[in-house]
Amino acid sequence: MDLTLPIYQHPTLVTLIDDSQTFLESLSFQLPHQLARRAFHDAEAALAWVRDAHRTSSPFNITVGYDEEVLSFERRVVAFNVDQIYRMVMNRHRFQLPAVLVVDYGMPQMNGVAFCESVNALPCKKILFTGEADERVAIDAFNSGLIDRFIKKSDHGALDRLEYEVRTLEHAYFCAQSHTMRDLLARHSFTFLSDPAMATLVDQLRRQYGFVEYYLFPNPSGILFFDINGKPTLMVVETEAGMLAQMEVAQDNGAPRELVEGLQDMRLLPFFSDTGMYTDAIEQDWLSYCLPARHCAGKQDYYWALFDLPAHMLPGPVYSYADFLRDQGAVC
Repeated sequence: MDLTLPIYQHPTLVTLIDDSQTFLESLSFQLPHQLARRAFHDAEAALAWVRDAHRTSSPFNITVGYDEEVLSFERRVVAFNVDQIYRMVMNRHRFQLPAVLVVDYGMPQMNGVAFCESVNALPCKKILFTGEADERVAIDAFNSGLIDRFIKKSDHGALDRLEYEVRTLEHAYFCAQSHTMRDLLARHSFTFLSDPAMATLVDQLRRQYGFVEYYLFPNPSGILFFDINGKPTLMVVETEAGMLAQMEVAQDNGAPRELVEGLQDMRLLPFFSDTGMYTDAIEQDWLSYCLPARHCAGKQDYYWALFDLPAHMLPGPVYSYADFLRDQGAVC
């Protein structure tokens, strides 16, 4: 797995394209039920649907503003609301994105390479499913950049490899989609986005706790995870400088000595989810807002903890991946 942390990632709709309805039904039956998919035996219909799905998909609303006094090119600024990232979880259509296409080569309307060439301008990743005789064609298509992977249907373990490559390419899709924003954010308040150690940690947490989607969270900075049923968990991430800054705020506001020392020693990480920082209410119950800080050694030291996110911190009810799978006819 690429050690890159996209600013968001969620399950998508794997698109299967093969002229054999029988093969599509067999393939769909054998793939894991938590891998949502849509099948087409008509290449033209698939092409129209994929193009439309990407045309109507716009994850970010980025605006360009101007200095009010000097309307010069040099004074242009890019305005981006980081809250938009985690608010994507409110979009119930997010799972319908065709990020990865699995295309048969030998189709009568248009062969798989021609199909991939037709969608080459789109950001979706492409896997060519071929027979033995088509291997040279697939290699040429891969070397030309028309496809991202090719798998022979006759290969031993072809379905296991297909599942692995779908998940790998889905991750690569989100890395590519969020590359520019990630680099900009990593230069400011979210340095952990560019650290391979944090990317590895997020992947480990996702596997350990069964998280299926995550989003950059702005305040406090961290990663907001969701499991298949839409339960939110916030990974609060602090640097050493951030911990010491919190300690100074705690001291200035007369926080309990135990909290100040815990921050100074990098032992405690607070998350004041339903109250202001260091108010009178904290004086009696501050421990309920703190968890032991865990350490991640990367390009710099990071301290993190996993907190349950209260419902009031989300703008509305979450349409979960389990809801989507049920609506797609899958059984969770």
